[in-house]
This record gives sequence, structure tokens and C-alpha cells, in this order.
Amino acid sequence: MNDGGAMLPWLVIREDDNGNRYRVGRYATQDEAQKIVESLDGRGAQRIYWVERVSQTTG
Repeated sequence: MNDGGAMLPWLVIREDDNGNRYRVGRYATQDEAQKIVESLDGRGAQRIYWVERVSQTTG
């Protein structure tokens, strides 16, 4: 998958206290995505953030 020609295989996902999941953003590196998670974690609401890698397929 790409976005404007740049590979962005790392997703930040958010799950709220009702179990709804949302894609927060896509990032080029795991480290970059993890920094976003760390900046969002602990903001008071019952939300969980994590990093996932998008499986890359050719097509």
C-alpha cells in the first residue's frame, strides 16, 4: 500500500471504551507510529492505542 508514492505500512489504531476501532494514521516506520501512540496514550479517556503493520501484497 502506498500514499502518494510513499510506503506507509504502519498503522496506529484506536479503540474506545465502547469497542469501536478507528485508524488514526499511517506511518513510514514503526518508531514513528509508536511515538504517536505514546503521545496519545493517557489523555484521560478510556481509549487504547496500538501499532499494526499492514501486510504488503503485490497486485
